[in-house]
Amino acid sequence: ISDQKPLGCWSVKHGQILTCPVVCNFETHEYIAVHDDKVLRIWKNEDINLDKAFKATLSADVYRIHSLPDGGPLVLFRGGGVRTLDVLLEAPQQEIENVISDEVIRWSGAFMEGQQPVLIFTTEKDEDFFVYVQKPKLSSLHKYKLEQQESSKPLCFAAHVTNHTVTLLCLYSNDSVYQVLIPLQQDTEEEEEKEILSKSLLLNFSVPGTVLKGTSLVVLDKDHVAVLGSLAVPGKEPRECLSIWNTKFQTLQTSKELPLGTSGQLWCYEEKFFLIHGKVLTVIMYKCETSSLAAAVGKLKDSQNLDVSSFVNWNTLEDEELVVSFQSQECVALKAESKMNLRSRRSTVAKVQPEGLSVGQLLLNLKDASTYVLESELRQLMSKAPTPDLQATIGCVVTALTDRCKRNPKYYPQNFLQEIVETRDLSYSLCPDLMAVALERKDMHLLQTCLERFPDIPEEITYACLKAFLSISEAHLQNIDLNLDSVICYIDVEFDDKEVKTEIVENGFSAEMEQDMCDTKIPRETQSSSDVDSCPVGLQKAALLNAVLHSAYTETFLLPHLKNLPAQQAILFLRYLYYLYVKCSEKINTTLPGTRSPTINQIMDWMCLLLDAHFTVMVMLPEAKELLSNLHKFVRAQVRFYSELNKIEGSLRELQRLNHLRESQTYSIEVLEII
Repeated sequence: ISDQKPLGCWSVKHGQILTCPVVCNFETHEYIAVHDDKVLRIWKNEDINLDKAFKATLSADVYRIHSLPDGGPLVLFRGGGVRTLDVLLEAPQQEIENVISDEVIRWSGAFMEGQQPVLIFTTEKDEDFFVYVQKPKLSSLHKYKLEQQESSKPLCFAAHVTNHTVTLLCLYSNDSVYQVLIPLQQDTEEEEEKEILSKSLLLNFSVPGTVLKGTSLVVLDKDHVAVLGSLAVPGKEPRECLSIWNTKFQTLQTSKELPLGTSGQLWCYEEKFFLIHGKVLTVIMYKCETSSLAAAVGKLKDSQNLDVSSFVNWNTLEDEELVVSFQSQECVALKAESKMNLRSRRSTVAKVQPEGLSVGQLLLNLKDASTYVLESELRQLMSKAPTPDLQATIGCVVTALTDRCKRNPKYYPQNFLQEIVETRDLSYSLCPDLMAVALERKDMHLLQTCLERFPDIPEEITYACLKAFLSISEAHLQNIDLNLDSVICYIDVEFDDKEVKTEIVENGFSAEMEQDMCDTKIPRETQSSSDVDSCPVGLQKAALLNAVLHSAYTETFLLPHLKNLPAQQAILFLRYLYYLYVKCSEKINTTLPGTRSPTINQIMDWMCLLLDAHFTVMVMLPEAKELLSNLHKFVRAQVRFYSELNKIEGSLRELQRLNHLRESQTYSIEVLEII
């Protein structure tokens, strides 16, 4: 999510339609989907073709599939019937009862109550709303009718289960949230008579001068809810916003406008909001703390007060100054809503740092401090940070350092940054400006370390590093201290830094066979330089390029950037990849020696990417002709060699079978003719 890398993609056939959200089975790590209302599909992450995945045609239309971490998937049918996935797969064509009559399901949710899964869904018929509570494993069903609300109706629902009671929250069209308490009754097999559920007003979205029209509601904890909707101000156009409310004290905790618009849907999972903002999926982290009256009232008095009971990291929505607040041993990132207020706050902060000062305030105070004071305070801050908050603290420290680098071109704490990246478990998303600053300052060692350690580097930055590595001169690299562990074991260097020519014997080939198959011969002798005999780049540049090969990427996002690589640099990179490819082929296990050396798969993937991006250009360039020809002949020879191996695969298996059948104490001589 942090750098928008798709990890898997599957599609149904033309004409088929996915008719309910896909879920993950937490027990088996499988995906479950339904298309065309009745066709169930189950597949794993490594499966590529959805059409070849497990398929079961059901006897009734499916409304939703709910997956519980400890209770397994539950399948809710449009007629109100519920089955666990295991029971359904035993007989996919089993008859599904119709629980509801002429009613339409409007919402459903699944929860665990002790060891039993509980499924709740609401229906509508003739402007009346009903609530069903089912325990499918116990064949328990209870039906209720919601008390009607004059001149308004429910827009959406949310629920949670605590202490054997279902708390159903209903967002009504009169800009209010009502609460309905439903006790989980003793399990019976008969459907009880409809009982009318009374509701109580939980929250009214009344902010002075504004009216909040909610469209989606999610429960964060027992005291907080999040609402996605439009904020109507008299005389102005409505503006969509996301807000968090304290239901215990009926106060607005925080809110953020969404100027690009939303789809009206809001999801919440593992302390992250998911919503469609404009044309992208936006993920926003939040943290709810224990609700208190002081925090709630404080929020109303001062919208900039950091001591609130609910925090949200608005980083993903706009680029403003970052303030990090520590409260109750919990670290939360928060975007301040006004730079003006931040500036005014800076002027009132004392120069002496008190013990309880927040990280954000400390960093603001150190903005104009001397280099020595800044680095000393930051080292002390990292050493004192509590373990749960350590990562966020270090990310803020790096951000403070890179901000100063951008403000002051003469300032660059190279050793300090290198020490932090090497000794701390960082990621790109924690310090997104670090690699950009390192590229600007041409800090090749730091870029190499980041590429080797960060798991979430965007493809644009990976490409920028590759271009920088290929364009820098070998003479300049001689004076840079780099990690050479990935190359030192397979590139031999003499005292004058010239590579020793090593004998190239391809895996499974002799020079004569190569001559016969490919009409060319890769020389065994240590002669003049060629694409295979010598590494086309120096030791330092090879180490940098290996770091790029190890960086994770998605082809769809990397290919457009790779097409912008200058032709000469693309040829140089392809020569190096070809050199690595031949080196791997020398080894019987196709593995290069050394620490973090490129794998054969990484080399092949990058070769394919580079050829896809520059094939037309390379075909036209005379200097690339010999390289492409040699690469083609080498790959063709390997394909022929493995094809020959495939021909004797049956004979080899037969030998293996005979070895198992032979009695260990019997002596015999057998002659097998391989045709």
